[in-house]
Amino acid sequence: MKKIAIITDDNAGFTPQELKELGIYAIKMPVIVDGVTKYQNEQFSEEDFYNCMSKDADIRTSQPAPGQIIELWEELLKTYDQIVQIPMSSGLSEECHNSIGLSASYPGKVFVADNHRVSVSLKQSVYDAIKLRDEGKSAEEIVAILNKEAHESTIYIMVDTLKYLKKGGRVTPAGAAIGSVLHVKPVLSIFGEKLDAYKKAVGSKKAKQIMIDAIKHDVQTKFKDIPYENLSFAMAYTHNLDDALELKKEFAIALNIKEGDIMIDPLSLSVATHIGPGALALALTKKL
Repeated sequence: MKKIAIITDDNAGFTPQELKELGIYAIKMPVIVDGVTKYQNEQFSEEDFYNCMSKDADIRTSQPAPGQIIELWEELLKTYDQIVQIPMSSGLSEECHNSIGLSASYPGKVFVADNHRVSVSLKQSVYDAIKLRDEGKSAEEIVAILNKEAHESTIYIMVDTLKYLKKGGRVTPAGAAIGSVLHVKPVLSIFGEKLDAYKKAVGSKKAKQIMIDAIKHDVQTKFKDIPYENLSFAMAYTHNLDDALELKKEFAIALNIKEGDIMIDPLSLSVATHIGPGALALALTKKL
């Protein structure tokens, strides 16, 4: 059996401790604040980030440098036979395309998945990759399976403002249009590619109910033949943990599941740059 390293990026939401415990690796995603490049968990905390955002600092994201990616590959290939890399969706970042291009110089060694995931759904893809590796699948087989399962996931996200999504161009024109009315809370969806419009609500309470109802509908339709134990229920949030925990209770009751069965993570800083504070997301993903 070949020894396979699994790489993702910061957007999957793994903490340094989780990465260490799982024996996996994550590429650092640059966040540029007033012209200075910062990295999450490297002397730049979430609190630092949102303080900068509240002061309307110029915050943007960038792709990891090709040299950064190649350096990690070269180091890992000293002890591993193959590498599986699972970046965030190619519809949301050029990182995936760039890595696929770089992997052409490592035939049979480096395989990059494009299974259109981000945040908690990307995290589930990594768990799936670990499972497949431990079952004896090759790197090529793992990536083929992940890509085949790409659209077996849905995410609904309520944003407090579309200011940051418009600025970064991460939302479709239809998605941007629904957030232009005062007090309207846009509910957006991710079905593999870019964020798009789903519904709009007046007030947060209604928006949260729309997301819960959307997940319930997906359970009953898109995933109707999948047992609950093969579904991953998850949440993400930006700088509003108390609101997220409150929604988690409602989510668990509505889906008749235990709160402990719902994975919950803050969005990475590189994603939060485009989402802004006060966002809440619900996700449903088929587990392998």
